[in-house]
Formats: sequence, C-alpha cells, structure tokens
Amino acid sequence: MSQFCANKILIADDEPSVRLLVKRFLSENYTVLEASNGEEAVSITRTEKPDLILMDILMPKMDGYTACHIIKTDELTKDIPVVMLTAVAYKLNKQLGKALYADGYITKPFSSQDLIDTISQFLPASKKA
Repeated sequence: MSQFCANKILIADDEPSVRLLVKRFLSENYTVLEASNGEEAVSITRTEKPDLILMDILMPKMDGYTACHIIKTDELTKDIPVVMLTAVAYKLNKQLGKALYADGYITKPFSSQDLIDTISQFLPASKKA
C-alpha cells in the first residue's frame, strides 16, 4: 500500500462560508490552509508552500489576479498551481486569469465533483479512509 500523502491546499476567499465548505469537503484527504484576502494568500504561500491554491478573484486588500501574478512570478512559489474561483463566468475573466498565469478556473457555485476533478488535474489521487 502506498503512503497517504497529505497535500496542502490553500483556499483564498473572503467569504468564510466558501472557505468552510471547501475545508469540510477537503479536510479528510488534504491539509487545508485558509486566507481571507490576496495579501494573506501570498504570505501563506511563501511560508507554507501549499501544493495547490484555490483563489477567489474578488477579495479585499489584494484581488486574486494580483495575488496570482505575484505568486506565479516569484521564484520560490512559481511552480504552485493556482486555480481561480469566481462567481462571474465571463470569458474575459478566464483570459485575464491565463494572462496572469492561473493554471485553472472554477465558476461558483461549483459542485464537489467540479472541485475533485479540478484538484485531481494537479495533485496525485489521495486515498479515502
């Protein structure tokens, strides 16, 4: 049997309910870190080096696009996949996200299966208990 690998996922969203929902869903298989704005996301990414970041676009202090750009242009964090989360499904958002180095995109509201499918693109499958 292979060892369980607790990959770290950072959820950066200013809505506590979204962070709680994602944490409840993922905490069985992943270590979930939380940030309530873009500045926190950048700081936590630099110190904790998560394996994946789920980043809201519209947040206070620093938006998700800016935080993504900083993370993806920093030598220490550039290889960490960033998946943008947004309630607005405009093509322009997707284009901006790609221009600022986002690796993926999920539109809110998203299903648990959307989350699993997206995470599985970037992280090895984890074993359920």
